[in-house]
Amino acid sequence: MIDVFKRWYLRNFANPQTVILALILVVGIALVIVMSKHLMPILVSIVIAYLFEGTVQKLGKIGINRTIAASLMTAMFLTMILLLFLVLLPLLSAQISDLFRELPGMLGKGQNMLAQLPQRYPDYVSEQQVNELLSIIRSEITSLGQQIVTTSLSSVVSVITFFVYLILLPLMLFFFLKDKGKILYWLSRFLPNDMELVRDVWAELNIKIASYVRGKFMEIAIVWVSTYIGFALMGLNYAMLLSLLVGLSVIIPYVGATVVTIPVMLIAFFQFGSESMFGYVMLIYAIIQFLDGNLLVPLLFSEVVNLHPVAIIVAVVFFGSLWGVWGVFFAIPLATLVQAVLNVWPSQKQTAAQ
Repeated sequence: MIDVFKRWYLRNFANPQTVILALILVVGIALVIVMSKHLMPILVSIVIAYLFEGTVQKLGKIGINRTIAASLMTAMFLTMILLLFLVLLPLLSAQISDLFRELPGMLGKGQNMLAQLPQRYPDYVSEQQVNELLSIIRSEITSLGQQIVTTSLSSVVSVITFFVYLILLPLMLFFFLKDKGKILYWLSRFLPNDMELVRDVWAELNIKIASYVRGKFMEIAIVWVSTYIGFALMGLNYAMLLSLLVGLSVIIPYVGATVVTIPVMLIAFFQFGSESMFGYVMLIYAIIQFLDGNLLVPLLFSEVVNLHPVAIIVAVVFFGSLWGVWGVFFAIPLATLVQAVLNVWPSQKQTAAQ
């Protein structure tokens, strides 16, 4: 047993650079797992900094000082936050209130439709099955209502934390953009000089994460706006709320689009019934999903994502279970990290050749 472990160790860790890479990965993963809640504003600031870094570099190429460029990007971020609070949040709040006000009517209409199924299709649906289904639906609605009340009662601390983050984010964003070189140099002082494997992994991952973050935010914005235009032209209720859900659904590959289809279909059906407008709404929604998956995603992520769909789904499930929404958002870059490490890790043939 000891000889087997010794051969495995020599095969994988004979190179000191491999040991350095493994230690950095273990320490980094442990730090994120243990301190993820406390590091959240820093991690969010880094994500936003990645979003604006490309623009800062372009401004630098035309002669604009990095401090000025960082100030401009921070001002743009604050403007976006201001628009969010003054324009988007009131509109979403009004649509959510309208939806909750009309929800009992929708549920009553749905129950009536279910109650008619045994009369229309007596050979396939019985009254007992319908009653059991209605009982499950009522139970789930009651549970959801209790969760909403519990969440609203315990949300005071979350609101305070949110506003603290709102103050910290612009400050950290400015300094991450302004002093990027100084921060990376300071961090490099704690690392060994001989670490080619780490530099190879970082060079590949840095480019892909930056491209992925910018591409993902662009995809969310494009899908959100195009869906809102389509739904608004069709006169669909809660167009802004539903289009936002559709835009955010692209964060979760494959699964998100499937899940968000349910509320879109239900609200369209309760508004239009079986009329042709229901079919038109779903047709527009299907076209947007098709163009997103077959045109927008390949265009934005052709050089970033080179992973099999099964690997992406496994990454979403695994990292999502570890870190929630952020794990889902970074599932593809984290899977790319694993791929990059495997690509540079010395293989058995390389070790034998040495």
